[in-house]
Amino acid sequence: MPAPFTPLVDSLPSSVPFVGPEALERRTGISFRARIGANESVFGPSPKVADAMRGAATEMWQYCDPENHQLRCALADHLGIEPANVMVGEGIDGLFGYAVRMFVEPGVAVATSRGAYPTFNFHVQGYGGRLVMTPYVNDREDPASLLALAREERARLIYFANPDNPMGGWWDAGAVTGMIDALPDGAVLMLDEAYGEFAPPGTLPPIDVSNPRVLRFRTFSKAYGLAGMRLGYCIGHASVIGAFDKIRNHFGISRMAQIAGVAALTDQAHLNGVVAQVAAAREAITRIAHDNHLRPLPSATNFVAVDLGRDGDYARSTLEALGRAGVFVRMPGVAPLNRAIRITAGRPEDLRILAAELPRALQSSA
Repeated sequence: MPAPFTPLVDSLPSSVPFVGPEALERRTGISFRARIGANESVFGPSPKVADAMRGAATEMWQYCDPENHQLRCALADHLGIEPANVMVGEGIDGLFGYAVRMFVEPGVAVATSRGAYPTFNFHVQGYGGRLVMTPYVNDREDPASLLALAREERARLIYFANPDNPMGGWWDAGAVTGMIDALPDGAVLMLDEAYGEFAPPGTLPPIDVSNPRVLRFRTFSKAYGLAGMRLGYCIGHASVIGAFDKIRNHFGISRMAQIAGVAALTDQAHLNGVVAQVAAAREAITRIAHDNHLRPLPSATNFVAVDLGRDGDYARSTLEALGRAGVFVRMPGVAPLNRAIRITAGRPEDLRILAAELPRALQSSA
């Protein structure tokens, strides 16, 4: 018999926060013709990234730099801060795990919104934290409700995404700054800005690394087109950023990912081009939704949540019908958000397939 698990691990279900499109293809035997469900950037990384990776391929016999020095310096220069104020990790997901480990122990309350990013919840539960949740208000995470909940429950962490996944909404910088100013004693705000590059001007507050109670998380997975590299970063006060070194996997970022991240930062023209293509794709998805008498929600991300106007069962049936037709999309997992499906910004050819198959999927679900 193997050694026993810890009581915490033994009590947890075996789960994966997101079932990947590859797993769905294996399960169904259907290859997706339009992969527009995982909020990846179908527009790809900068050619400079591909060139840098090809040039470095023969160097992969070397370990990565465990300090991520070059990438941290490049990020600091890009952001106008010091390298001591930025930490690199295995995507935002990996950094969430480290941050939760730093602050959460069994029984500690963590405040989030019901239906918000499930991978964050996965980490909290994995360290024995007590998740407390407040509903979305008008299909957005609600800062006032989160703050009230955090005060009532004496939460040590507050999770807030701006712009938001899965609904795509956003708050302006003033609202976020007001939330920071009103943080309850003993609470740290984990501000998820994964979609920040797609948001309207004035959405992201100016970077302020003087406040040790705010951690801001960003990624190369979305606008930079490097989801497969697993590369993200956290911005914060040097004393908190330095604490990551106590518990992180120091060889967690591959040498190739470090090279790709540095190269991506050098091509802001490509980034701007992707943002423009995403904006055009959002408009196209909006037109497709209206053509089918559906309500697309406003979005500051690289996806559009489309309200199907009924309930979660109907949305699930429509999603599955699209999957059978080779169109991969996702949907929120919690009512009432799960009345919608979430469609990633795609190329024109992806959206032509969506436009052809969505009416059939809706009809089959009726």
